[in-house]
Amino acid sequence: MPRIEALTTDAMTAAQRRVYDAIMDGPRGGMGGPFHAWLHSPELADRAQHLGAYCRFDSALEPRLSELAILCTARHWTAQFEWYAHEPMARDGGLAQAVIDAVRQRRRSDFAHADEAAIYDFCSELYADGRVSQATYERAVAELGQRGVVDLVGILGYYALVSMTLNVFEMPLPDGVAPPLAD
Repeated sequence: MPRIEALTTDAMTAAQRRVYDAIMDGPRGGMGGPFHAWLHSPELADRAQHLGAYCRFDSALEPRLSELAILCTARHWTAQFEWYAHEPMARDGGLAQAVIDAVRQRRRSDFAHADEAAIYDFCSELYADGRVSQATYERAVAELGQRGVVDLVGILGYYALVSMTLNVFEMPLPDGVAPPLAD
């Protein structure tokens, strides 16, 4: 059970209902993950869901790359729901199962693509040290472009917020789904 209740539509304020409707009518089509918690602060929910829509659907990074960044974030935070939701999206986006498995096991893959290696190294350094070296930054810019690196940082920040929300409020996996990540 989550630490925070999921609001029923009957119990929502007008502001909560507007955000709920926008999420349900948007590209996600559902209220999974952090959204039930965020609805308790409708202004935060609205701003976060707009940022999330950009990060997930409109960033400069193709899905293979953005989903790798999301999986690195889910693994860093051991965010079970985030991994559960995004592993299939990563696979569908073209990320190799060997890369997905390596991230799950907290190890570096033998990357077939230089852009994936650049993202993995960028994420690993940022999460370990709170910053990235000049060499790692320059390699990321060479592979992704300046806008791609800015969007990568945005994706990492947004999904860190998602991960923290999921973990703090103990948002559950669907019934019958085992946690995909070991601690």
